[in-house]
Amino acid sequence: MNLKLVTLLFLFISVNVFAQRSNSGWVDLYNGKDLSGWKLLGGKAIYEAKGDEIIGTTVSNTPNSFLATEKEYGDFILEVELLAHPLMNSGIQFRSLSKSEYQNGRVHGYQMEIDPSARAWSGGVYDEGRRGWLYNLELNPAAKTAYKINDWNKYRIECIGNSIRTWVNGIPVSHLIDDMTTKGFIAMQVHSIPASEPQGRQIRWKNIRIQTENLKPSPSEDIFVVNMVSNDLSALEKRQGYRLLWDGKSTKGWTAANGSAFPAEGWQIQDGILSVQKDIPGEKAKGGDIVTEKEFSAYELKFDFKLTKGANSGLKYFVSNLGGSILGLEYQILDDENHPDAKLGIKGNRTQASLYDILPSQKIPYSLRKVGEWNQGMIRVYPDNKVEHWLNGIRVLQYQRGSADFMQNIALSKFKAVRGFGLAPKGKILLQDHGDEVYFRSIKIKELN
Repeated sequence: MNLKLVTLLFLFISVNVFAQRSNSGWVDLYNGKDLSGWKLLGGKAIYEAKGDEIIGTTVSNTPNSFLATEKEYGDFILEVELLAHPLMNSGIQFRSLSKSEYQNGRVHGYQMEIDPSARAWSGGVYDEGRRGWLYNLELNPAAKTAYKINDWNKYRIECIGNSIRTWVNGIPVSHLIDDMTTKGFIAMQVHSIPASEPQGRQIRWKNIRIQTENLKPSPSEDIFVVNMVSNDLSALEKRQGYRLLWDGKSTKGWTAANGSAFPAEGWQIQDGILSVQKDIPGEKAKGGDIVTEKEFSAYELKFDFKLTKGANSGLKYFVSNLGGSILGLEYQILDDENHPDAKLGIKGNRTQASLYDILPSQKIPYSLRKVGEWNQGMIRVYPDNKVEHWLNGIRVLQYQRGSADFMQNIALSKFKAVRGFGLAPKGKILLQDHGDEVYFRSIKIKELN
């Protein structure tokens, strides 16, 4: 074969390979030689371009640092390979912002976690500088083994509309539905370190590429969905069997606890929020508790709630008429800092997310929200009578209905004289009017067999 023919063949193959790469839709975010197209935000960690890698190095006495794209992205699919020091926390920001009017330019927005620690929350979604954890791996414990310590890991993020999904090494980790931020930059984080920790630990990124056109979402994986959109059911939630227990706009399916109709006063439905109104001192209470028309036995119940300062409320389940009173097990909803009930009872069993006056919830920092912020509560009642209370993605209480421990704690509670308390095979679900202003939304249920 002559030289001219070889040259033409080489050019043909090269052009054909380039065309295939272009047609794939992937665009490299790192040019392989310098940090053009990127900017440093936040702290002063060291970022370097070395061959086919970007390397981030920890530095003492500096806040979280971010190497951010100059360009912003809305809908996209991002893939990155990374290798992190085994004692180093890091993350990948996406749909993130840094604006002077927000905390003097603090970086805020979604972050896909890099967590080699024993907690093993790599691939979860954290809201940097805003709401904290949105999707942690206690909700999907099977994914805790996806991340490989002291090895390269492939991260994938799909942001399409309000759907945010993540994978680590091909294993689905998180599925979040949220519409707070629809567009922003992508950034590689080097976390701040305490003075006691040695500086110089490194994380390496390579093969950073993105698709922004003709996006095709990956097939849905049957994992837990965190849905932050008010009164919304995602396609996956519907397939998993969830339905709205409150439709977000009417009183359908709910009545007064002591009557056949929904209270004419005391409760308000506005902008997709169901709220109990605060009693006016000196005036007769107007609302009263409300209950579902239907009874339930085994289920997973999700609900969002928001407290006002000093407020007290609750969500009761297995509600029935016992000795002339409407009673049930109660997931406590309380401003622990400002309501005196938090200091009553036994060992904190009247605090937020506790089984009211019977069993205390664990106080885990990741699960706590400030008054005025939305919380996501969840109650799981299994067919074998095991029950769990969850608060903002963390299981804070579990117990077994009818067990010796359960009965002993009831015997110490205000319900000790109520025969059969907490043992009904089924019951209604109740939202409590305790005279304080409290908000509810996104009440949804999946019945379990």
